[in-house]
This record gives sequence, C-alpha cells and structure tokens, in this order.
Amino acid sequence: MPGPAARARWLVAALLGLVLLVGAGVGYYWGDLVRTGLDPKVPFQTYEPPPAPDYSKPDAWALLPRDHVRANLPADIFFVGPTTYDGGRDWNAPIDDAKSNAQFREVMAPNYVGPFVNVGRTYAPRYRQASLYSLLTLREDAREARRFAYGDVQEAFRTYVQRYNRGRPFFIVGVEQGGTLALRLLEQEVARDPTLRPRLVAAYLIDTVAPADHPPVQPCVRRDEAGCLAAWSRVYEGEFDAAKRKLDRALVWNARGDLENLQPRPALCFNPVLGAVTDAPAPARLHMGAANATGLEWGARPAFLARQVAVQCKGGVLHVTRPKSSALRKTGSWVDRRKVPGFNLFYADLEADAKARLAAYVAGTAARAR
Repeated sequence: MPGPAARARWLVAALLGLVLLVGAGVGYYWGDLVRTGLDPKVPFQTYEPPPAPDYSKPDAWALLPRDHVRANLPADIFFVGPTTYDGGRDWNAPIDDAKSNAQFREVMAPNYVGPFVNVGRTYAPRYRQASLYSLLTLREDAREARRFAYGDVQEAFRTYVQRYNRGRPFFIVGVEQGGTLALRLLEQEVARDPTLRPRLVAAYLIDTVAPADHPPVQPCVRRDEAGCLAAWSRVYEGEFDAAKRKLDRALVWNARGDLENLQPRPALCFNPVLGAVTDAPAPARLHMGAANATGLEWGARPAFLARQVAVQCKGGVLHVTRPKSSALRKTGSWVDRRKVPGFNLFYADLEADAKARLAAYVAGTAARAR
C-alpha cells in the first residue's frame, strides 16, 4: 500500500491533470462562452432600445469639421463607423457608451477616417449600432438590430444633407457594419436623388461585402474616375475557408429593405492598391503604405509602411499576403480580434485614391461648365 507521500504525489498529479483538462475545455469552447455572454437574451421584438440621437445637436456626432483649415477643403466625407460596442445587455448601443466611443476615437477614427482628413470635411454620426454579437450570428433578432441601426444612419445623413452639405461634392465611407449601412444609403438616398447622385465623388465600403450584379452606383474601374463604388472584404492569402465563410454569411439589402444572404449572387471586389474592380494581381512593390495609427492625436499623420502586402481579388474576396511588420497584426482579447483591426493596410493607397477621384470630379465639373 502506498505511503502518505506517494498518495500526496498521486493526488497532486490528479488535480493537475484535472486543471489541465478543464483549462483545455475552456480554451476550446472559449469563443462559444464569450459569444453566449454577449447575447442580450431577449427577443428584439420586446427589446427597448436606447434613446434616439438628435442630429441637430453636436453631441450626436462623433466628428464634425471644427478645424478652420480643414473647413476649407473642397469636399465632404460622410463616415459610418464600424462596430465598437461589444453588447451583452443591449442589441443596439447607447450613443453615449463610454467604452464604445473611446474605441472609435482612439482606434477606428485615426485608422479609417485618417486617410480622408486632407480630402474633405468629416461628418461621422454616433448611431445606435448593432452590437458585435449581432455580427456573430445570423439570427433574425440580429438582422433586426442591424436594420434598426440603419434608421439612425439614414436620419443622420438627411440631417447632414439639409444642414451641412450645402451643395458640395461628398464621399461616403463605411467600414464593416458601417459599410453595410452605407450601402443602403447609396441605394435609398443617393442613387434615387437627382440632386445628390451627381455630387457623389466616390463611396468606399471597407471590409464590406456588396453585390456585384446590381450595385447602386457603378463600380470604380479606373483611378481617375468619379461617382463610383469601391467595396471589398479581405482575407489573408491561403484562407480559402475563411473567404467561403465570408460570402456564405454575408448579408445584403433586398428591395423590401430586409437583410438577406448574398449567395448565390456575386460579390464586388475592389483592389485598393490598383484602384479598380479587377482580378489582376497587385504585387507588393505597388503597395503605397499601411499604417497603425491607433492612439495617435486626431489629425496626426502616421508613419507609412510601404510594400507590405500583395493583393488580388479572387471569387469576390480580396486576398492579401500577411504583412511583414508586427504593427500590422491583430491583438487584444477574443472580442477585440473579431472587430475591425487597429491598423489600416491600405491607408496611403486610399488617401491617394480619394485625391485622384476628387481631382477627376473637379475636372469633370469644369469640363461640363465650359
């Protein structure tokens, strides 16, 4: 019979094995556990959303053009931000959620509004965005939350047009969830309005799946073209399963204003390095520059990391080689890694693209006036 010391060693070994087993199980199911924790656990039909924003007031806007230098820029940028709200209690975020607004200010704005700050005056509404959980499930409740978010963005855009735009040329820029909502703006507010449609310089829908068969405005096929749509959703090279999942889970708007699966329709794929909707490859030597602008002071120009990635559209998805710099890798918690990353692989490319399209717009306007 083993002595006390042997029994103690056996007990310690058993407990250690149990801890390792439990740890492995928690690690394996961690994503499911976190996802469950983010579920509001109430049907959207009985959910009471946070109070509506009043876009006549400055506090309903995350960004307004207050800088006297940028106020003189020739165009406007209407920017619809990506998901910054984790969820848990709410399907849709209160516009005064401190954590969500801090992530927009410190991460999303520097990286995704930054390429456009020297192109146009920026207007970015706070809106009752659908929570991250609503992007992790295809449940009807989640679709309702995203449709609900569009109501705010539509109201913000109408306020922008009536109160701020004053007939100026404008860009629409949307990222991820914001890109899907911006796509609906193009369909409902821009394409149908004969006074707005001619003033659209370009629409950039970043990390957004958009239909290629019936886009609301023509796709961008040249860099010296204005009034067009640039949309893409990316995966890293070799992640063909991830590309398939993106298309299988992609939701787009139908004629009734409901979100439905894109498949079997084709997806639009704009190559931001080449500045065109094309399947042609773009080698890394053409890549103008990525940037990690997280935490930079608003309006500060980040250092560019050029020739980091080669890109090519394949089957409606932008395939990107893994960047060389460690500053261009996703970090943070499981939740943070499901959001838009805190860097922009195409920062310099988008800045140059927007400037070129604005120049084409101005030249076309001048030619028509002669």
